[in-house]
Amino acid sequence: MNKHCLVTGGSGFIGQHLLALLTRQGHSATLLMRQPQTLPALRTQVEQLGGRGELMTAVAGDLGLAGLGLDAAAREQVRQPDVVFHLGAQFAWGLAAEQARRVNVEGALAVAELAAQQGSRLLMVGGFMLANHGHLQRIGIDLQRPERTDWDKVYQRTGAYEGSKLEAHFRVRVRMAELQAPLTMVHPATVCGHSRSGHILPAQPLAGLIGNLAGGLLGAIPGSAAHWLPLVSVDFLAELIVAAAFDGQQAGQEILALDAATPNLQGMLQQLAHTLGVSAPSRHMPIPLLRALLKIPGVPRLLRTDAESLDFIQTTRFNTAATQALAQRHQLHWPDIGQALQATARYLANEPSAVQG
Repeated sequence: MNKHCLVTGGSGFIGQHLLALLTRQGHSATLLMRQPQTLPALRTQVEQLGGRGELMTAVAGDLGLAGLGLDAAAREQVRQPDVVFHLGAQFAWGLAAEQARRVNVEGALAVAELAAQQGSRLLMVGGFMLANHGHLQRIGIDLQRPERTDWDKVYQRTGAYEGSKLEAHFRVRVRMAELQAPLTMVHPATVCGHSRSGHILPAQPLAGLIGNLAGGLLGAIPGSAAHWLPLVSVDFLAELIVAAAFDGQQAGQEILALDAATPNLQGMLQQLAHTLGVSAPSRHMPIPLLRALLKIPGVPRLLRTDAESLDFIQTTRFNTAATQALAQRHQLHWPDIGQALQATARYLANEPSAVQG
């Protein structure tokens, strides 16, 4: 049975692939867009990814405005979707805390309340660090009583982007429970390109890492041999999101979208370097030393790396049993992450404007 969906963040990397999958399956989608006049270009992009652009409509709205900036006519357009997919967020390293909180936290709460008012399931995309409870405690989050957390201090430790995503998760979870409204959360690892085509957008963190490797700017491997950057291919992530959103058993659940077969960082860089025809770094640099270097003025720009990104490179391993069970129930097949990495590197090598090296 075809569903009607409301989607925020549809023009982003994950959003494009989600829309391609939804519309390919026959579901229609209304997009909350700050610039709805760009819908024709997005339709074209979604069609290039195998979707059906004619099933997409747009309404003017903004996560950073009160009431999402929706006027009466727009509210009628977004009336009673079966599922609200909330992917929208403002991403940038060095983001101002006030801006991050307004868009990523208050905006998420407004989307949650809209979904609850409409009687819709909310599918919210978070991040895999929410499954690293040791990390959350180290940065000052009270997991038993999240409302006691000093979020200003968390922002100082993580950076405003990551801090706001974490705060949004806990506050939306509380708000949806208060409203007795259905919520499902999907927490993706760092997103790799499409497992076959390699399609990726240049603003993605992995594209930046590949660009640094291709440009000879990666002289050492961050961390140790135990460190890794957990990945998930964007096409499989979209499949997990759709499966979770339409599965009644997933109401109230959190899904960790993370490929446990991701190689360690050294192995990942070796695979990418081989595909790109460049040399991979062989020596390691301790994360604390790299973090200290990135505090030197000019170094982040020179290395095209920001200290905020280092928290995602870690040694923690994750339990993906629930994700495996969801994939098995919906007959989803994990793509080979090594092949996805190679496809992503080839895609970027063939798209010079996409590689920042």
